[in-house]
Amino acid sequence: MADDGSAQNAIWPLPKFHFQVKWDDTELAFQEVSGLDIETEPLEYRAGNNPVFSKIKMPGMTKSGNITMKKGVFAKDNAIFDWFAEIKMNTIKRKALTISLLDEGANPTMVWKVQNAFPVKVSGTDLKAEGNEVAVETIEIAHEGIVIENA
Repeated sequence: MADDGSAQNAIWPLPKFHFQVKWDDTELAFQEVSGLDIETEPLEYRAGNNPVFSKIKMPGMTKSGNITMKKGVFAKDNAIFDWFAEIKMNTIKRKALTISLLDEGANPTMVWKVQNAFPVKVSGTDLKAEGNEVAVETIEIAHEGIVIENA
C-alpha cells in the first residue's frame, strides 16, 4: 500500500499557486505577484576611541522594492488603468493592499499587508497575430512598507 503521508507528523510547505489580492474592499484576480521583499541597509560605524581597528555594523533604514502584479485582460475591466489615471488628475488615492496565501480551504495562512500603495507603472499586453497566449497586463506598485502576518 502506498504511503500518502497522512501517518507522518511532518509539516509540509505551502503551495504558492493559491492566493488572493484585495485592494480596499475589491478583490482582483492576479496570476502572478512578485516583489514582496523587505531589506535593511547596514550602517558601518567606528567610534574614534575604539581600540579595535575595524568597523561595527548596525541595522539602518528599511526599504522595500516595488510590487509587480500580472493579470489577464478581461473585457470592460479597467480597474488597473482607472487607478493609474488618477495620477494625471493629481488625485491619486493610496490604497491598502492585502495579499494572502491560502490553504486548501481558502483560508489565509500568510498575509502581506501593504501600506499606502500607489501605481507607478502600468503595462498593457503585447499583441502578436501568430500567438495563442492569454493577454496579460502588468501593474507595478510603490508602497511605504509591508507587514507580514501568519494566520
